Amino acid sequence: MARARYKQLVDTFAADIRAGVLAPGTRLPTHRELAANHGLALVTASRVYAELEAMGLVSGEAGRGTFVRETALPPGQGVDQQVTAAGTLDLNFNYPALPGQAQLLRGALRQLASSGDLEALLRYQPHAGRPHERALVARHLACRGLTVEGAQVLMVSGAQHGLATTVMALLKPGDVVATDALTYPGFKVVADAHGVELLAIPLTHQGPDLDAFERLCRHRRVRAVYAMPTLHNPMGWVLDLAWRERLVAIARAHRLLIIEDGAYAFLAEDPPVPLAALAPEATVYVSGFSKSVATGLRVGYVVAPLAWVPLLERSIRSTTWNTPGVMTAMACAWIEDGTVARLEQQKREDASQRQALARELLGGLEQISHPSSYFLWLPLPEEVRADQVAMALLRENVAVSTAEPFVSAAPVPHAIRLALGSVDMDGLREALIKVRQVIAHYAY
Repeated sequence: MARARYKQLVDTFAADIRAGVLAPGTRLPTHRELAANHGLALVTASRVYAELEAMGLVSGEAGRGTFVRETALPPGQGVDQQVTAAGTLDLNFNYPALPGQAQLLRGALRQLASSGDLEALLRYQPHAGRPHERALVARHLACRGLTVEGAQVLMVSGAQHGLATTVMALLKPGDVVATDALTYPGFKVVADAHGVELLAIPLTHQGPDLDAFERLCRHRRVRAVYAMPTLHNPMGWVLDLAWRERLVAIARAHRLLIIEDGAYAFLAEDPPVPLAALAPEATVYVSGFSKSVATGLRVGYVVAPLAWVPLLERSIRSTTWNTPGVMTAMACAWIEDGTVARLEQQKREDASQRQALARELLGGLEQISHPSSYFLWLPLPEEVRADQVAMALLRENVAVSTAEPFVSAAPVPHAIRLALGSVDMDGLREALIKVRQVIAHYAY
């Protein structure tokens, strides 16, 4: 009979939530109140809420209670690239572009068409890329404080492919990787697909807590650490040299592989040297040209110690065989003629203008960001729920991401991440005004 009441209660709550009888954001009775109201044991009442949470209908928050979730919010918001309706201002997914980039593509295609090497691009390429292209990327990296040989560079189909090939080549199912409590969702997807366990490093206001990281390494058999020391996504941190040196020291003491994500590093002016320069024997550096040039240019690179190159080549071969020759040739031509450096500088200036606009329009709200980043983290006031804000903004034709996709371990903070680089400045101004208005509506 108790089981029948328990199941009936779950079904009743689920029906009321789906029908809108219990509105998103509604605080449900405490576990003890639920048990007393329905004549259930406390453990049974807890099971009711646990089952509703597993169904995605409620969320339990330590110290706050159990709340009805906004179930109309599209799944994967902030991870999957949503197909937004016409007129939607997209602050969810970042694809920064500058005026005139299409013309650059036309010019590059004309140049390739007149190249004597065009026929070679139609054939299979070496798995890690052609030697002269790998050498060119190595010279490009020297401008970022990373001096490597061309033989250490492997061409991949974007930074996400670089992360996937690194995990495939150097980790195995069941391995434990330490990553920040708020981290890049794309790496979470890779880890999940390959059976890798993520262990959360708690965060402080200044960055990931290395004291906590060291304790994790003492108590768990950690195999690797995934880090974004330059332009952390989503927090925008550029961590100082002392932090980097200490992380390297911990990694060496525990014989960890370091996976360094530099996808947004180009936006930071004169950052400290990469982790790969401090620990070249233990670090795989992954980046690409999706953010610095164009997201449709699926060309990236992995930099690794020479001993690991054959393993990474095998992963590239098993996934894509090789990076598309035409795309790689265009990217390398743009490195060589200075186009990449020029676009990076222009995007730093563009991102700075967008951050200034956000500071102006969101003044008074807590913001965590870098002055030349294409995203910012917006913690919400205590009484405001992220799922309600995201859904209300979607009704106003503004797409944002909640914190949930970025969280590597509970609890999930009530915050939203705003991608600033995917709409024009007028659209950004309109979207940010709506963000402020919606937050104010729920805060007061």
